Amino acid sequence: MMNIDPRIMKSLLQLQLMPSLDLNGYENVLSSTDGQNGSSMFDSLLQQYMAGGTGATSISNIPASPGLSPLEALGGGLAPMLRATGLESDVASASGTAFEAYIQDAAAKYGVDPALIKAVIHTESSYNPLAESSAGAKGLMQLMDGTARGLGVANSFDPQQNIEGGTKFLAYLMRKYEGNEQAALAAYNAGPGRVDRAGIKSDGDFGGLLHLLPSETQRYVAKVQRAKELYDGSI
Repeated sequence: MMNIDPRIMKSLLQLQLMPSLDLNGYENVLSSTDGQNGSSMFDSLLQQYMAGGTGATSISNIPASPGLSPLEALGGGLAPMLRATGLESDVASASGTAFEAYIQDAAAKYGVDPALIKAVIHTESSYNPLAESSAGAKGLMQLMDGTARGLGVANSFDPQQNIEGGTKFLAYLMRKYEGNEQAALAAYNAGPGRVDRAGIKSDGDFGGLLHLLPSETQRYVAKVQRAKELYDGSI
């Protein structure tokens, strides 16, 4: 079990209990229902992909990429909203130390840019490992329970497991959309089925068919990419 500085844990618990602070930002990544009687459209699609029903690469077969060199530690990366709590330094310290190794390990294993992982975490949970949305998405990369199980995550509140699972899913989407980051991020937020039905297969398609996606997804992609630029500049 990971050891966390008691001061950091105290800060995180305080953040979790503050009703006036929205740590989840936008509506969550893997919680889009898309009209299926309240059930998660994404969960259904993920199971189809994993079973090979769509002909797409199985998420469980994503290979590691050991040739990707780990980058230097970032040492920070917290949403500005945390400054008002007076706890920014403690939580930023957690994101720059306890989580950094997990991010770098997952990035190297699955061949995903560490800055992209950090940007997704930043946008999804503001580096709060205890974050839970009203839809039930949990942890740093906001995984729904069914999705987490499909990704091999037993405890979504465990930072190492959550980052491993979320990065594995990002890697799957990057492969599915042939490295087109905007399309992959849109699918992370709205679900692959929604993106596929919009006819988006590349970043070029994304620009032309953006209006077919929910406005929340449009904002989500832009926000993650802005955060990624900041992390790219800090590494």
